[in-house]
Amino acid sequence: MVAAGAALADEVGFGRLTMGLLAERLGVRTPSLYKHVGGQDDLNRRIAALAMSEAADAVGGAVQGYAGRDALGAAARAFRAFVLEHPGRYAATIGVEPAGPDDPMALASRRLLGAFTVVLRGYDIAEPDVDHALRMLRSLCHGFATLQSGGGFQWSADIDESFEWLIAFADRGLRAA
Repeated sequence: MVAAGAALADEVGFGRLTMGLLAERLGVRTPSLYKHVGGQDDLNRRIAALAMSEAADAVGGAVQGYAGRDALGAAARAFRAFVLEHPGRYAATIGVEPAGPDDPMALASRRLLGAFTVVLRGYDIAEPDVDHALRMLRSLCHGFATLQSGGGFQWSADIDESFEWLIAFADRGLRAA
């Protein structure tokens, strides 16, 4: 049911996902959904955890065997592809606070951060600066992908070229840090 909710969020947008719409899609009555989730908030959290886990799998798999700029490019491209393919479920992850260290969202978030931390190992980033570098990478990747997903790049420059420019820019910055 969570997977169906995530797919529906991708289709209609996370902000438009409701229990009633999901029940209609599944061909059941809305009260039947409460056997599986505690309500809209619970469904949203479960979709967020699923999305974060899927993003962690995508980025983690992409960086294996790579280092430095190659790892950076692989991670950034995998993250962007995930957001573009799954805009609704990715939107569910924004602003979700884990309920505790064992919360599935917390576990998946740590896996995704771990994949990006692997990227940083290819650069000479001082330990006190790792959090800053991770936030920079998240901001660049998240910002670009969500802008693109929302149709935010309306001008003529090729979007893929712009994204490759962003990767090269981040690589230069990380090497200079």
